[in-house]
Amino acid sequence: MGTYKQPCMHCGALIERDSHFCTKCGSHSPFGYHCPSCRKQIERGNAICSGCGRNLMTPCPFCNGQTFIGSEKCDACQKSVMIHCENDRCGKLQFFENTKCTACGKPIKNTKKQLEKMKKEN
Repeated sequence: MGTYKQPCMHCGALIERDSHFCTKCGSHSPFGYHCPSCRKQIERGNAICSGCGRNLMTPCPFCNGQTFIGSEKCDACQKSVMIHCENDRCGKLQFFENTKCTACGKPIKNTKKQLEKMKKEN
């Protein structure tokens, strides 16, 4: 039985409608942006998340330019603003400002260490 595919909003690749990741570009939000705190769908241009009230713009940890929190890369310098969950069983990518993983719920404690490592690599 055939299923309808939908284009990824980042690269245009046709992927299954129930996909959580784009198989072509690896995006974690192929059909829309989600708040990294509460996972509610958000849109560029909005000031705050309607679910949790989080500010939707934040300074990049690398260039200090303002970037949209739904993005996986900084709007200004294009560096990744994602870190890995420290839980060995999870390891999912999370927005650098998150204090707990949105996938497994465990606290993220070593954000600064991960960011420092990323700065040295770039």
